[in-house]
Amino acid sequence: MKVTVDEDKCCGAGSCVLIAPEVFDQREDDGIVVLLNAEPGEDQHAAVRESAAVCPGAAIEVSE
Repeated sequence: MKVTVDEDKCCGAGSCVLIAPEVFDQREDDGIVVLLNAEPGEDQHAAVRESAAVCPGAAIEVSE
């Protein structure tokens, strides 16, 4: 799995951080997503897919 984020689409909702805190974080100043792990382990795949699905800005892209 490869994860990419589009900071321009991110609205700072933070859903991804709540669901997959080992993969996503937020910048302190504006809440925009920070990708911590572009190639998460298999144990994180379900959480990353869920994060992408619930992202209101569609800022998370997952490729298998």
